[in-house]
Amino acid sequence: MPDTTLGTDDARWDLSAFYTGIDDPQIDADLAAFTDRAKAFQARHKGMLAETLGDAIADQTELTMLGEKIMGYLFLMQSLDVTNRIVNAKVALAQEAMSHAEGEYLTFFALELVALDDATLAAWYEKDAEVARHRPWIDHARIFKPHLLSEPVEAALTIRSPFGPGSWSEFFNEYEADLRFAHRGATKTLTEMLDILTNGNDITERAEALATINSGLGGTFGKYAAHTLYMIVGEGAVERRARGYRHPMDARNKDNMIPDAVVDALHHTVRDVAGPLARRYYRLKARLMGMETLAWSDRNAPLPAAAAALIPFPEALATVIEAYASFSPTLASIIKDLAAHKRIDAPATQGKQSGAFNSSLILPGRTIQSFTLLNYLGSHRDVMTLAHELGHAVHGVLAGEAQGPLMANPPLAFCETASVFGEMTAFTFLRAQLAAQGDTTALLTLIMRKIEEMMNTAVRQIGFSNFERRLHGMDAAYASWQDPVKRAPEDLDAIWLTTLKELYGEEGDVFTYANAEHQWAYVSHFHRPFYVYGYAFGELLTQSLYARRKDLGDRFEPLYLDLLRAGGTKDAVQLIAPFGLDPTKETFWSDGIHVSLEALIEEAERLVDATNPAPRS
Repeated sequence: MPDTTLGTDDARWDLSAFYTGIDDPQIDADLAAFTDRAKAFQARHKGMLAETLGDAIADQTELTMLGEKIMGYLFLMQSLDVTNRIVNAKVALAQEAMSHAEGEYLTFFALELVALDDATLAAWYEKDAEVARHRPWIDHARIFKPHLLSEPVEAALTIRSPFGPGSWSEFFNEYEADLRFAHRGATKTLTEMLDILTNGNDITERAEALATINSGLGGTFGKYAAHTLYMIVGEGAVERRARGYRHPMDARNKDNMIPDAVVDALHHTVRDVAGPLARRYYRLKARLMGMETLAWSDRNAPLPAAAAALIPFPEALATVIEAYASFSPTLASIIKDLAAHKRIDAPATQGKQSGAFNSSLILPGRTIQSFTLLNYLGSHRDVMTLAHELGHAVHGVLAGEAQGPLMANPPLAFCETASVFGEMTAFTFLRAQLAAQGDTTALLTLIMRKIEEMMNTAVRQIGFSNFERRLHGMDAAYASWQDPVKRAPEDLDAIWLTTLKELYGEEGDVFTYANAEHQWAYVSHFHRPFYVYGYAFGELLTQSLYARRKDLGDRFEPLYLDLLRAGGTKDAVQLIAPFGLDPTKETFWSDGIHVSLEALIEEAERLVDATNPAPRS
């Protein structure tokens, strides 16, 4: 679909806040400055941290902002065209230069920071307000004290990092962007093919598209994808043993500030409570589609009554802004400012990184920048993706302003709170409009789409996490860990299908799984170990949070804005305690499922019974 139809042609990033272009000599000048400042940092603070901690934090802040300027720009440029050789060469050059500077001159800082004794830190907290303000950052760093290696080893690992598993993942993105699929006389990208599965109204075409995708993900690409996972899993196992982590998820859970027991409870509850609800929902969908069972290609398919019209991007943006404004003028104002300054890149262009993301950065001078990437094709789901990513954006802006470069970023599991909340805000706004209009068909369509988005964020992501846990050595019962082994693509296919059936039912119960076995191969999130469970964590935590809006009334918005401003300074318990919630309770996760997913399924069933009173199968 041409940009002139979707209205995305003017929604392109303006990256001039960084540099004039990839050939701007200031990039090389900033790289040289980063190395010089890192060298000066070592000369000033190494062995002296007990006396210079306040200045060291100030200097580290400046280094962090300069690093974000350099690598943030290059990452954004690369995401616009992952096949651009000039950009990729500059990325490689910058990664090598910065990792060398960090390894050579900055490794000591984390080691000496966590080695400071309690009395020394207490004295600093008493006499220096900036050090005291950074106490959450220091406390979090000290959690990892038992897992740090010697300075020479840490330095060597940092210097070599550009040539490790991440380089396989980087090439994976290029390879995936180059994939082309022959479909009904046209050549399409993976993004375009996946869009057919989500928005195509023709059941036969969806089945053909899934078969074509599955075939394309096998063969050479599947072998590369499997080896990439092996490199990432293998490197992780070696480092875990060297650092003394108890199991493969230990480091991620600590970084997320979430106890293992809470993570386990999340996985178990989604399997035992949300899994049956997923099967219940998809049986309802099959009933509406006049089918006994659904093919896997029908999972995200639009309902028969769903409007097929494309939503132009300006209309989508206006709707999202209006939805945010209905809850918080503060958040709506931030989004308007980002759009006006061209911080959203919307069109699905050749070579562009697939999917969507937000990158919020703090540049020298404490300038907050937040950039959102989309592959906007005009569907309802794309509108919700816009609301989702702009939730990340407002989170990044508010946390950056409140906390500064060292503490702005929340743990990954909390990153999804604002984005899921943004989706819920847009959904609630649209639902109220349709209810007021008395449009039952459109209301049912909206609710069922929202259910599917929640399924994809919670249930499907826990399925991803179960697949990933198996890759890293967890047994089939999810009870214990063994050393991971190299697996052939067909072995990964088998594990993938097993993890699907654990949540969505056996073959023929709700779904048939023909041409679904290779779908693991395109999920690049697996290259960031144990990242995916954060989606489900954020979804269910946020649903519980959102349910408190009515009870708290006018007190809710300021509490929510404070939550966003907290950045990385609070753990999950501290973050939601003001709302009267406690994620350490065993019932927290099941309550989140009942108050959100189950309630929406029940509403959908009532609407279906009212408009289509055929008996349920």
